[in-house]
Amino acid sequence: MTKNDIDHSHPEIIDGMLRRRLSADPLLTPYRDVIRRRIVRTDEMELRLTSGKITLADFASGHEYFGMHFKDGRWVFREWAPNAREIYLKGSFSDWKVMDRFALTRISDTGVWEITLDAGDLAHGDLYRLEMRWPGGRGDRIPAWIRRVVQNPDNGSFNAQIWRPDAPHQWRHPRPRKQRGPLLVYETHIGMAQDAEKIGSYAEFRRNVLPRIRRAGYNTLQIMAVAEHPYYASFGYQVSNFFACSSRFGTPEDLKALVDEAHGMGFLVLMDLVHSHAVKNEVEGLSRFDGTPFQYFHEGDRGDHPAWDSRCFDYDNVHILHFLLSNCRFWMDEYRFDGFRFDGVTSMIYTHHGLGKAFTVYDDYFDESVDEAALTYLTLANRVVHTLSDTAVTIAEDVSGMPGLAAPLEDGGVGFDYRFAMGIPDYWIRLTKDTPDEFWSMGHLWHELTNRRADEQTISYAESHDQALVGDQTLIFRLMGSRIYSHMSVLTEDIAVARGIALHKLIRLATLATAGHGYLNFMGNEFGHPEWIDFPREGNQWSYRYARRQWHLMDDPLLRYHHLATFDRDLTAFSTEYQIPFGQEIFLLHLDEGSRVLAFLRAGKVFAFNFHPTRSHTDYWIPAAPGAYRVALDTDREGYGGLARQDPGMIHYTLTDRIHRHFLSLYLPSRTALVLAPTTDDRETG
Repeated sequence: MTKNDIDHSHPEIIDGMLRRRLSADPLLTPYRDVIRRRIVRTDEMELRLTSGKITLADFASGHEYFGMHFKDGRWVFREWAPNAREIYLKGSFSDWKVMDRFALTRISDTGVWEITLDAGDLAHGDLYRLEMRWPGGRGDRIPAWIRRVVQNPDNGSFNAQIWRPDAPHQWRHPRPRKQRGPLLVYETHIGMAQDAEKIGSYAEFRRNVLPRIRRAGYNTLQIMAVAEHPYYASFGYQVSNFFACSSRFGTPEDLKALVDEAHGMGFLVLMDLVHSHAVKNEVEGLSRFDGTPFQYFHEGDRGDHPAWDSRCFDYDNVHILHFLLSNCRFWMDEYRFDGFRFDGVTSMIYTHHGLGKAFTVYDDYFDESVDEAALTYLTLANRVVHTLSDTAVTIAEDVSGMPGLAAPLEDGGVGFDYRFAMGIPDYWIRLTKDTPDEFWSMGHLWHELTNRRADEQTISYAESHDQALVGDQTLIFRLMGSRIYSHMSVLTEDIAVARGIALHKLIRLATLATAGHGYLNFMGNEFGHPEWIDFPREGNQWSYRYARRQWHLMDDPLLRYHHLATFDRDLTAFSTEYQIPFGQEIFLLHLDEGSRVLAFLRAGKVFAFNFHPTRSHTDYWIPAAPGAYRVALDTDREGYGGLARQDPGMIHYTLTDRIHRHFLSLYLPSRTALVLAPTTDDRETG
């Protein structure tokens, strides 16, 4: 959508948006006026930003104006600092001294400052900062729009760096086309992606990990912790420099080479974008950048996040919208990311940040606690992203269930392509933590797996990085406990390990098979990566032991991890072949609490789960359309660590009862699942 798609003088356009929104969800009807107000507010803000003279995408190009640039044989640097009285560049080129020749000049009433320098005044690799002076004080600052920040290994301090390499990256591969079918997302973190106890690099990830992800069958990368963050253990969620890729993983050229290689392999590459808050740091962050606490953030208590000890953006400020919208465009322009997973959306769109709030009724989404300025920003961000690329993908991380987040822009929605089904991993954790599997309710399970908005696209997952952080446990660890350290050999048998492997497969198949339009996995979880995630910190003596991925465990044929990896690879292959999940309707065929059997139909495939811990069922009748069926997936295969109790080549034919209903008569071993696909009846065609 561009400015030409919005006509503020024709309310019938908005009426059409409202009709489509309310038709998709009639329960929104009582909130018609609020939804209209939000649509109008967004259109008015876009007009305010563009004055109707440029496109919103053109407005979102501040990164080409602000920051350090080499143009026409000269260096030009600009910064926005309305409260500043003097600003100086200082760095290795000035022996870190303030010099008049490196003083910036204020060039606008809104607080834009500029300096122009000769080509020889600065060189690739030079380190620098700003000395910012304001009424009553001064301080060193790293430029807000800077594209390269490095840390001094001796004292831990950060500095801006001139980045103009002699051999910039030459792009080799075009962006891949948007996936037609399910989005299979592999959530990754560059630093912890290597086997060694250290911080991994972009180059190592490109060489060592990308081929693994391709073999695993995923089609989309979601890369965490890309933007620079001072504290490694923040997992990248306390951003200081929004236009600089983290230098602890390598150079900008290294990141570009990674994205380029991923595109060549057919991956869409998404960035974990953190616009929900910013780190409190002042020298290397945005806090008190020009001496005021409210330049980029809300004034007063609202500018501080009470739970995250961070700063909260003022989404109603034109200059801040310029900064954030340009940040979206920058990562797509400069690094060719294909879209974003927007982090912390719940925190953004409510003044209470979702803290201690249970969202139980629609009123919760339309009362005075909603920050409509944040909703406006997110809508504008989606307009920018989808204008720049028709293959772009955006995903909202929201736990509240705000209606309309993943509704189309043309229907008056916020415009995300997908939203995460965040209740599902929480449910699996509660279930595995608190309830022995012999007491799992099939009815509750079915409800949790399928309880989502029908009018918005969703991505489901069994666990992400959130469930693996220190203080929590991965699903495999909850299922096996400490036996994962000593009983994973294929040469030994252990009842707890067998249970864990069986349920690990059932959980993943059930989650993917019932998902709306996509599925996500955090790296390593597909093969049951042991232990948790814990970054180096004082509390663990700055150890990297838990901030890595032990790929060698999956590669060892004598360990059962490779069984889970093989199953996951075949699961993604199944998803790709049959295009599940891709919005198809799901029909419940059978649910029996006593036998712990759950069966459903999707895209013509029959999914039959037996969650019973001890009882295998023979001649178990499941309703089905008449015909012949072959085995498409069986969790009990020997290659998956199962007991191979099914005949993989068997054709299953439906039977009829006395009133001519059709059934499949199946053997369902305990803690296994079977997927059957319609096939040609050889007896009729032979």
